[in-house]
Amino acid sequence: MKQFKILYTEDDETLAFLTKDNLEQNNYEVIHCCDGQLGLETFKKENFDICIFDIMMPKMDGFELATEVRKLNTDIPIIFLSAKTLKEDRIKGLRLGADDYLVKPFSIEELLLKIEIFLKRSQKNIPMEKSVYEIGKYQFDTNNFILFNETEKISLTQREAELLKLFLDNKNSVLKREQILTSLWGTDDYFMGRSLDVFISRLRKILVNEKGISIENLHGIGFRFTV
Repeated sequence: MKQFKILYTEDDETLAFLTKDNLEQNNYEVIHCCDGQLGLETFKKENFDICIFDIMMPKMDGFELATEVRKLNTDIPIIFLSAKTLKEDRIKGLRLGADDYLVKPFSIEELLLKIEIFLKRSQKNIPMEKSVYEIGKYQFDTNNFILFNETEKISLTQREAELLKLFLDNKNSVLKREQILTSLWGTDDYFMGRSLDVFISRLRKILVNEKGISIENLHGIGFRFTV
C-alpha cells in the first residue's frame, strides 16, 4: 500500500508535534516546516500528495504559500488549518485554491477524514496509461521508444522515451526538475541532472520544426512541455 506524503507547515511546535505524530500513526509520511518560506523551498525540492498549511506563520503566511504552490501545481489538495475564524478568511483561503479550511482547535479525526477524501479524489484524476501518442507530425510508440511517421523513424533511448512520455502526460503543466529526476532515476542527483539536460536538448532538436510545441526552461524551477 502506497504511503502518501504530506507537506505540513505550522509554527506552533507543540501543535505541530501532536499533529505530525497522529498523521504518522495513520501511515502518512509527514514533512514538517516551521515557516512558509521553508515550506515553499521544500515543496520545490520534493514530491507531495497533499499540503496542510497554517495561515499565520513567519517569513511567509499560509495564503502566500498557497498562492506560490498553486503556480507550480494546480491539482495538489491543500487544506488550511487556522485560528482565523472570520468568514472572510475562509473565503479568501478557498478562492486561493484551497480544498478546505479547518478552524483551530480542530479534530484530528476530521482532519484524517478530509485527507482521505481529497487523496481519493486526486488519485481518480490520474490519467490512464497510454502507449501511443500524437506529437505534431509524429506518432510516439512508448513501448518501442520510437517516433515515426510515413517517411521517418527516430529511435530514442529508454530514458529519452520515459522523459518524453512524462512531458506528454503533464503537457502545459510545470514539472519541477527534482520531480523529473526522481521519476526517471529515483533520485535527485547532480550528475543525473546533467544527463537530463542532454536529453532535453535532443528532444528539442527533434521537435524543433513542430509549430506550437516547445520545452520551456523555467529558471530555478523546472520545465514545461507546451502544446
